[in-house]
Amino acid sequence: MARPFGIFSAVDHVVEHPQVWTQRLSKSRWGDRIPHLERSSDGTDCWVLDDRKIPLSDAMHVGALMSDRGIVPTSWNDVPKTAFVPAERLKAMEQDGVYYSVLYPTFAGFSGQEFGAFTDFDLGLACVQAYNDWLVEEWASCSDRFIAQCIVPIWPVDATVAEIKRANAKGHKGVIFPAVPMHLRDVPHINDAAYDPIWATCEDLGMPLCFHAGWSSKLQFPLAPTLSSELAAALSAVIRPASAVFDLVNTLFSRILLRFPGLKVVFAESTIGWGTFILEYADHQYAQDHCEYELKPSEMFRRQCYLTSWYDPVRINACHIGMGNILWATNFPLANSTWPNTQDFIEKCFNGATEEERRSILWDNAAMLYKIDLQKGGWR
Repeated sequence: MARPFGIFSAVDHVVEHPQVWTQRLSKSRWGDRIPHLERSSDGTDCWVLDDRKIPLSDAMHVGALMSDRGIVPTSWNDVPKTAFVPAERLKAMEQDGVYYSVLYPTFAGFSGQEFGAFTDFDLGLACVQAYNDWLVEEWASCSDRFIAQCIVPIWPVDATVAEIKRANAKGHKGVIFPAVPMHLRDVPHINDAAYDPIWATCEDLGMPLCFHAGWSSKLQFPLAPTLSSELAAALSAVIRPASAVFDLVNTLFSRILLRFPGLKVVFAESTIGWGTFILEYADHQYAQDHCEYELKPSEMFRRQCYLTSWYDPVRINACHIGMGNILWATNFPLANSTWPNTQDFIEKCFNGATEEERRSILWDNAAMLYKIDLQKGGWR
């Protein structure tokens, strides 16, 4: 039975099934370099990506669907269908009161970084396009309740722009990009004007630019090998959203938002609890170091940026961050997801909030960002 309110979940993840690339890339051209699943002698599976092997357990973030959220599938046979079958996903959304779901990748990397790291441009582009086509053809075409967002080649810029335009024409509504592409390959700094055509294209097409927290291990504290599996999982879950601090602060100081005032930027899986401190301190340091720009960081943020949350108290944070700058998420099916108890979290987090404030964060902000009719769908 549906829950009382429809929710526009701004951050969820699809899980790519093993045939996404094997069915769409040319075997005669690419051979075993095509991303595929391979069974090891010990019965576990691993993804083979060009010349790299990635254990399935390192890439399969489906803890919310497991009997114990600390369990990680080691074989594809252990991955629940709700993770990768759209019809089953819709049932899970209905169970949790979610109407729309904005989709991010899993195996391709939360920011599409697995293919962004390819030095073979043609293979990387083929993998990116296969993912983008699959997401539209198997998910968005199944239901308009799935909001597709494209991944892109990070370089050269003209190829990035071309893929954004191609994906937009197919129905993608957002652009996922690694916030620190320099961690992947020898490319210019993210603040370099060389990327301006990408930001201009997102601005012109009205597609939000989405930076997902935690995609780069270089922005996260390394886990001690002595930690128990439970502590390691908990620490990783906390570190991932915290790393969005670097993405946000750089964006506020980069002048990108000033050069592209219509560009919207989403910091996915970021949380809002630290937002007050960051915006306050960024404004302070702007003044302290005499950064005489047109707008303060907090002003740029409120005009163009969004943080996401799934567990933070809303009113105490929103009064500083801005009620219109918060998107709600279930983070399904990651282990830190609130599924299937999202409504309980909402009741706790929105304590004291008005109906207008609830609707703004749970529905209107995301609907306007992704150009969905505010009156359409599941808000009830």
